[in-house]
Amino acid sequence: MAAATLAPPETDKLSKLRSAVSGLNQISENEKSGFISLVSRYLSGEQQHIEWSKIKTPTDEVVVPYESLAPIDDPSETKKLLDKLVVLKLNGGLGTTMGCTGPKSVIEVRNGLTFLDLIVIQIENLNSKYGCNVPLLLMNSFNTHDDTQKIVEKYSNSNIEIHTFNQSQYPRLISEDFVPLPCKGQTGKDGWYPPGHGDVFPSLRNSGKLDELLSQGKEYVFIANSDNLGAIVDLKILFHLVQNKNEYCMEVTPKTLADVKGGTLISYEGKVQLLEIAQVPDEHVSEFKSIEKFKIFNTNNLWVNLKAIKRLVEADALKMEIIPNPKEVDGVKVLQLETAAGAAIRFFDHAIGINVPRSRFLPVKATSDLLLVQSDLYTLADGFVIRNKARTNPENPTIELGPEFKKVVSNFLSRFKSIPSIIHLDSLKVTGDVWFGAGVILKGKVSISAKPGVKLEIPDGAVLENKVINGREDI
Repeated sequence: MAAATLAPPETDKLSKLRSAVSGLNQISENEKSGFISLVSRYLSGEQQHIEWSKIKTPTDEVVVPYESLAPIDDPSETKKLLDKLVVLKLNGGLGTTMGCTGPKSVIEVRNGLTFLDLIVIQIENLNSKYGCNVPLLLMNSFNTHDDTQKIVEKYSNSNIEIHTFNQSQYPRLISEDFVPLPCKGQTGKDGWYPPGHGDVFPSLRNSGKLDELLSQGKEYVFIANSDNLGAIVDLKILFHLVQNKNEYCMEVTPKTLADVKGGTLISYEGKVQLLEIAQVPDEHVSEFKSIEKFKIFNTNNLWVNLKAIKRLVEADALKMEIIPNPKEVDGVKVLQLETAAGAAIRFFDHAIGINVPRSRFLPVKATSDLLLVQSDLYTLADGFVIRNKARTNPENPTIELGPEFKKVVSNFLSRFKSIPSIIHLDSLKVTGDVWFGAGVILKGKVSISAKPGVKLEIPDGAVLENKVINGREDI
């Protein structure tokens, strides 16, 4: 433990914290020791310091171009390959940013189907087509666990094994005196936090799921966010990893101007590792954001060898960069310490990136993303969201919807009689009290702004091409 390198005030802080945490009966011994270990690493300031001059651009051996991957054609080989695989979706997030209660994965995406429905349909089709048994794991947080348990019951007749487990539950720390918030009477959910998706590795082991999967002959886990509609099982990637004995693979994709803050892969002192914007010295931030030098970013689609996870977790070797996340709860300033799964890449042997097509990164973070995937820009087949070939521009339109559209059910869905056609749209910006009729077609650059206190209705069948609309008279 890093406590040996602590200065006396920090040692005192840690020992008080340790005794306070020992009395928290809501969490397990594993969670208590994991939390204390994280805090002691934070207090010791052991964070890796990146020397900018040592950063190198990874070669094609380290970040492999997707086009260079060998195909796999033999169905019996495919079955054998898939029987080594587990799909794990990160399911700890709530739908609050989109105005929904409960897990985000139960928001309806298209045709009345939720994120979770689509994931289950995809894996069902895979299992049926190849006669294999790919299980689905959902890593919940204490925020989503109860709801998810009820929701997965509806899939009990499907040909897919669904396992759920919880990531760790850690106490928020009061910034002023480093006392756990639950010790100050905050016994509800607000006293706790899930410590980021880097926690997936210890939680897999602590839940017993890791040993269970290894005993079934599983070798690789494909980890992805449940709201990334592009994160589907890819046989070519799995085949490449098994053939080359890569313990870890991060899918990266070319950066656009919308992704300038995303983490990137670098070669550093002979290892591949993730570089996040928070690690970048101030004087190099603009260089980090440039698309010229750092051309790729992390999609958070990760493929990891299960035996390697077991080896590294049991050796307590996964010392990922700590992300301090300050919050405020009922006027009290608190700190939560988190880690990210992508940062684990530097601890695995033969770790690589694969530079994948943009289609494997289609996250739905806001209603503007929902508009894209519900429109004619995409179709749905076998649970897969497929881009319409009629759109020739490889990039999606940029869409900005005002706060009036933020909540899925109460705002967004009610403001569209039907989702407009956007195949030929470059950008859309909507502000104010705007309502869309049925069969509206948007092309080029469209900006629609209702004046304060005025309701602006776009009539049925309107075709808006390269227009700036500030009132009814502009339509």
